Amino acid sequence: MTEVKVRDARRTFDGRDVLTGAELDIADGEFVALLGASGSGKSTLLRAVAGLDRGATGEFTVPDRRAIVFQEHRLMPWSRVWRNVTLGLSGSDLRGRALRALTEVGLAARADAWPRTLSGGESQRVALARALVRTPELLLLDEPFGALDALTRIRAQALVAKLWADHRPAVLLVTHDVEEALRLADRALVLRDGRIAEEFVVDVPRPREVDHPRLLTLRRDLLRALGVKTSESEETS
Repeated sequence: MTEVKVRDARRTFDGRDVLTGAELDIADGEFVALLGASGSGKSTLLRAVAGLDRGATGEFTVPDRRAIVFQEHRLMPWSRVWRNVTLGLSGSDLRGRALRALTEVGLAARADAWPRTLSGGESQRVALARALVRTPELLLLDEPFGALDALTRIRAQALVAKLWADHRPAVLLVTHDVEEALRLADRALVLRDGRIAEEFVVDVPRPREVDHPRLLTLRRDLLRALGVKTSESEETS
């Protein structure tokens, strides 16, 4: 079953064509990573799928229940953590719903904290809880780990992998990190010249180690698709 279907997506900024007829399919419960050079339109396509870009044209079939996590956590500093998690929601027992989501990301003890007291990694986990509490059928991740240090980034990747395994939403992850894409995704797509130019199926069982022979081959091929020259050692590995 297809969860996301995009046909002929187009977007122009100041006379420059960023999306030129992009097409994208994401199956129910599938984890897809989207890569490309800076300025290639990755975030533009994600925002179009999210319904946040009114200037984008094309055919978009997307679930109503969707949530997005940006690189910037976008927490409201004047609201406590649990209220940030339920921002925009209505209904009963909002605190209970927030606590359940915060428990899943390991931050239930910080429910009453102020955002300014959180570390960068904690803030991003709150942003994930805010997405999770909406029980999305589609989770959109726009370089959510880009501002984190290397160790915190690895932990955040592991958390996203666990949350996806537990809840199985369809996921579209925009990233610059090839290893991140290969660690998390079922497929890695390369956006070039405003369209999906290449697709790589990551056919390695989870959990994945980055030194798995198949992942090393995929990494080399994906880097080539992104225009990155690989070393001789990678060529012969």
